[in-house]
Amino acid sequence: MSRVQLALRVSDLEGSVAFYSKLFGTEPAKRRPGYANFAIEQPPLKLVLLEGAPDQPTVLDHLGVEVFDREEVDAATERLTEAGLITLTENDTTCCYALQDKVWVRGPGDEPWEVYVVKGDSDQYGRSAEAQPGADDTCACGEVTDLGGKQAVTVGSGTAGGCCS
Repeated sequence: MSRVQLALRVSDLEGSVAFYSKLFGTEPAKRRPGYANFAIEQPPLKLVLLEGAPDQPTVLDHLGVEVFDREEVDAATERLTEAGLITLTENDTTCCYALQDKVWVRGPGDEPWEVYVVKGDSDQYGRSAEAQPGADDTCACGEVTDLGGKQAVTVGSGTAGGCCS
């Protein structure tokens, strides 16, 4: 079973953790400097809080769908590419204190969406939702593939501060 991810950039991380702990009746599943995530069972939600600039309103950072194996990421990549969306895949990338495989797409309002699997824990924060498929249809260290009028970008072994950021 997958769950939707909502990542928010918040100015008051501690206040936000306290609020969402009360709202959802659970404590964060993971805490790191400038970061907290909640694995909420009902409704099935991964809520990610990223520390933003002080005194700024909370903003959407990115959206996602957490899946539970690599095959689901591969299937989503194929389905999204076949549907004509520009995709950007990242394999073995460090993001949000986790090792992940993922595929990114952009919604019609330029909102970033990821479908991802967490492969393990990491002590490094790594990349955030900076991947921008379709921004210029190129990636300095990625491979752009033309699939009959559709494009897919693959970034191998992504690392913090890697390309397309």
